[in-house]
Amino acid sequence: MCRWAAYRGNPLYLEELVSSPAHSLIEQSHCASRAKTATNGDGFGIAWYGDHPEPGRYRDILPAWSDCNLRSLARQIKSPLFLAHVRAATNGGTRRDNCHPFVHGRWSFMHNGQIAGFDRIRRRMEASLSDALFNTRTGTTDSELLFLMALEMGLAEDPLGAMARTIAVVEQLSLDQQLDPLVRFTAAFSDGDTLYAVRYATDHRPPTLYAAPMGGRTGHCLVSEPLNDDIDAWMEIPDGSAVTVSEAGMSTVGFAPHGLAEAA
Repeated sequence: MCRWAAYRGNPLYLEELVSSPAHSLIEQSHCASRAKTATNGDGFGIAWYGDHPEPGRYRDILPAWSDCNLRSLARQIKSPLFLAHVRAATNGGTRRDNCHPFVHGRWSFMHNGQIAGFDRIRRRMEASLSDALFNTRTGTTDSELLFLMALEMGLAEDPLGAMARTIAVVEQLSLDQQLDPLVRFTAAFSDGDTLYAVRYATDHRPPTLYAAPMGGRTGHCLVSEPLNDDIDAWMEIPDGSAVTVSEAGMSTVGFAPHGLAEAA
């Protein structure tokens, strides 16, 4: 399973999540403590928002711990909203196009999880895309395909609803192929203004997700696992939840594939 960190708040240097903390994302890339696989060495990526609507992005197939450029960039780039990811491949080979975050226009997306039987339903998932979105697909992962499906289903207008509809379609496609549906999905995505995250699994065993205040009155950090040993500072986000971090702060609602529960 992959590890990731996302942030929205007052501008911070990326190193404050990526490389400086005791259990930074780079540290997690070779010594994760709350994942089935301790090593996440199949590439990495960062996406950050600055003066332009579209995010900047840097990805490579090297393990995060061995890329000196990542530490240098994280020390120099300061942003009010960014996503960072280290990959342990489950679907798709080790190539740059398969490294997260994925971007389209002003949207960025990264994911930790899997779709059981993905090879059996991949073509049907791709068939749900318009030609325009299908032609933007450059990698082979289930993660990129989930992102494109969410864009097709209205991510720009209804971000959490679009993600709920996407997972519902995937589960139904599995049923149509007489498979036991199993989606494990902990993801973060953003339009450069608001940061969203979802923690959900068909079998109620999703990858972990934690949140902590950071970067001013309304700022928050969302992570796969805490960045330090101050356990009391980190709140675990429950299974079946969607998180929104905006100028108003952080809020959490229930999340289900066919719709959203009332605000928590």
